Amino acid sequence: MIAAAQVTAVPGDLVANIQGHLQVATVAHEQGVHLLVFPELSLTGYELGLATACAIRPDDFRLNPLRDLARLLRITLVVGAPLLQSDGSLHISALIFHPDGASSTYAKQHVHSSEQPPFVSGNGGSLIPLEGDQVALAICRDASIPSHFQAAAASGATVYAASVMVDVESYPSKAMRLRQRAATHGIAVLLANYSGITGGVVSAGRSAIWSETGHLVAASPDASSALVVAHRAQNGWTGSVIAL
Repeated sequence: MIAAAQVTAVPGDLVANIQGHLQVATVAHEQGVHLLVFPELSLTGYELGLATACAIRPDDFRLNPLRDLARLLRITLVVGAPLLQSDGSLHISALIFHPDGASSTYAKQHVHSSEQPPFVSGNGGSLIPLEGDQVALAICRDASIPSHFQAAAASGATVYAASVMVDVESYPSKAMRLRQRAATHGIAVLLANYSGITGGVVSAGRSAIWSETGHLVAASPDASSALVVAHRAQNGWTGSVIAL
């Protein structure tokens, strides 16, 4: 079972946002979720002006509660943060906390010009194994690049999970592209967007999950805080939306 966490973020407050993530993860676990994906830069908010000051390293001790909860609940957590690399460069990244206590990262490959500086493009990351599925990650603009989706399909991905910050104006075209690519490549797609305002921009919300045929399994109807959940069984997908 997979889920998109549609949440708000306290600008630049890593500790407060981690606590919020822990609460959402607990709700997701109660629903039977095994993979929970949060929006782009979810631990700080999509706050480009605060990114350098809020940059963290993957081994930051403040992340330990997320790592511990993932192990305790046997759930995979995908959270967003500005990650500082050993060479001093800064990536828009996803931190992945695995059920066995291990962690890994994914670095956004197609950084938008509006995000440079402080961010630079990264090299992506590995597929995430999940109960017979292989999950490819994407961060926002990655999902708009056809070759990124094609590479995920070629690598054997069965689920494409995109952490995003998408505003109201951009949402219809981006959602349509993802639905079409799901059907074209035969890969289920998860879209985790923000609730409310972040970085001074109003998010469209409407986090969603499409099946590998492009069928809409579940979607938030608006930008309220919610958990969008989908389960694949032998007879197809079922989904639900839980208000947070």
